[in-house]
Amino acid sequence: MMHCTIDDLLALKENEASAWAKQHLEACPACRAELDALYQRIAALKALPVRRPARDRWPAVRAELRVEQRRRQRRWGAWSLSAAAGIALLLWIRPGPAGRVDAAELERVKQQSATLEAELERYDPDARVTSGRTAALAAALEDRIAVIDGELAQVGTPEAPMRGAELVKLWQERVDAMQQLMTVHVTRAAYVGL
Repeated sequence: MMHCTIDDLLALKENEASAWAKQHLEACPACRAELDALYQRIAALKALPVRRPARDRWPAVRAELRVEQRRRQRRWGAWSLSAAAGIALLLWIRPGPAGRVDAAELERVKQQSATLEAELERYDPDARVTSGRTAALAAALEDRIAVIDGELAQVGTPEAPMRGAELVKLWQERVDAMQQLMTVHVTRAAYVGL
């Protein structure tokens, strides 16, 4: 014999049960006993006391959080001020590298420049159709590269003494201009095929 499931019993409690469940409940003492036990459990749960906190603790918790947050901000502010003062003191006491060139950085930028120059030489911009705006932009970038090359040619002469950091910066400017020129050529080539 098949008995009512808990879903059937809950539906009976809500008067939404199927006709089969209603007929079965009248004929089966085990299912009636289970339904009675279900009612008793529901009544026992409803009889439990409602638990509420004795008082609202949120204002006290919020006040404590704000005090801790202010304490943390003051602590970080003090550390930040100390660190800034220490760095300023180090910069004031210890002079920067006046004539030293970061050889590895300079070599890296020069290599990057040579790689880009080789790529630009392989690229033949005259063989492609271009707009006036693109040609003007490419010409301006080529002029900028020529100016930088002129500055690099004068490095080491008495007229243009240069520190290592300035030399690296100048080479980096050349690399940036060449990357922009390469982007102009590649972008233009991508749109020509449309």
